[in-house]
Amino acid sequence: MIPTVSAPEILTAALTDSVQLRVVRPEDAASFCEAQLRSREQLIPFEPQRTEQWYDVDFQAARFTELLERDNVVPWMLVENDRVIGTATLSNIVLGPWRNGDVGYWVDVAEVGRGLATAALSAVCRLADEVLLLHRIAASTNHDNTRSQRVLLKCGFEQYGFAPRYLHINGQWRDSKLYQRILNDREPGEPPA
Repeated sequence: MIPTVSAPEILTAALTDSVQLRVVRPEDAASFCEAQLRSREQLIPFEPQRTEQWYDVDFQAARFTELLERDNVVPWMLVENDRVIGTATLSNIVLGPWRNGDVGYWVDVAEVGRGLATAALSAVCRLADEVLLLHRIAASTNHDNTRSQRVLLKCGFEQYGFAPRYLHINGQWRDSKLYQRILNDREPGEPPA
């Protein structure tokens, strides 16, 4: 089982002197909703259509609780002084011989330009390698999301494919570029040397 509830501190990383990547807490819901509302226009081209419920604190607190109970996802928050300024999520984690997960991330529109997406993704890769013992992380971006593609490339990801009509984003099936990063070549589940 992934240690999101029992030992969340092992999945924590300092991104800057003031910003931390840590596992989500239900009490983050209000701050998350504020950041999502601030970033709403920025995120529209890159996310599924959101109903007003998405911005409801009780809905998000319940969603965070459900995410923490799952054994195939690690939901992180980027937090500065207890204020949510982004997220990173490693989902669809599969162990055994595949040892793979899918990553997604975003940074509050008010915080863009600080290098936080790159720092968060680098930390996620390190934690996925050293703590979760994964072999590979995959990511996808809208074919025209060049900012996210630059972040992925900076973090050692390589494009390995193109998927027509891959995700339903902003009300339409959108083409995506597919990326991956091979974290290591260890035997499945073997800890780092």
